[in-house]
Amino acid sequence: MSRSLRRGAIAALVLAAIVPLSACAAGNSPDTLQIKPDNAATHLGDHLKLNNIVVVTKADAVGDQTGPANVSVNIANNGTTPETLQSVTVGEGSAATFTDAKGAPVTEIVIPAGGAVLLGGQGQPAAHVASAKTTVGGFVPVAFAFAQSGKVTTQAQVSPATGLYASYGPTVAPAPVVPSAPASAPASAPASGAASAPASAPASAPASPSGSASGAPAAH
Repeated sequence: MSRSLRRGAIAALVLAAIVPLSACAAGNSPDTLQIKPDNAATHLGDHLKLNNIVVVTKADAVGDQTGPANVSVNIANNGTTPETLQSVTVGEGSAATFTDAKGAPVTEIVIPAGGAVLLGGQGQPAAHVASAKTTVGGFVPVAFAFAQSGKVTTQAQVSPATGLYASYGPTVAPAPVVPSAPASAPASAPASGAASAPASAPASAPASPSGSASGAPAAH
């Protein structure tokens, strides 16, 4: 084999080896997989991790506002024993109340060993804050307290309940409707009284004329 043919064969072999390696590298770690969400994340020790922490306000909230909000977070427990979330506080002392996956009030939320719990969204437990000072598009401190692992505080982004967070926002109960007094009630009482009076008068009137008529012949 001539020297030029040998060089061509070597070049082909090298190129054939490089192409699969390049394709493999692009498939295992493409640039899109390196994009990380901006949502806050923190941890307690090596076993408890809190990811995608977001404070979700009402859909129409803008700028600085004070109002209801929900705290959404994914809590993963890599430990061998269950952990209990006892409280969540937003900003300066705005404590959250908990509900379970069915919407019933609960005092704490249990994260099973080797499992995870998502707070927020339909069919999930939730942490509700009745009123908190936040800035939509900004950040607010959020504190989580656990029974065994202790307390951790992080800065969470504040987002309105639109787009991806449309089902994560607080629901405001409609104002109760106060039934008005029926208009016919006051009018019916006088009407019944007026009707009973004339009814009794005619009944007694014929009695006296009959009495006087019978008395006249007796005197005669």
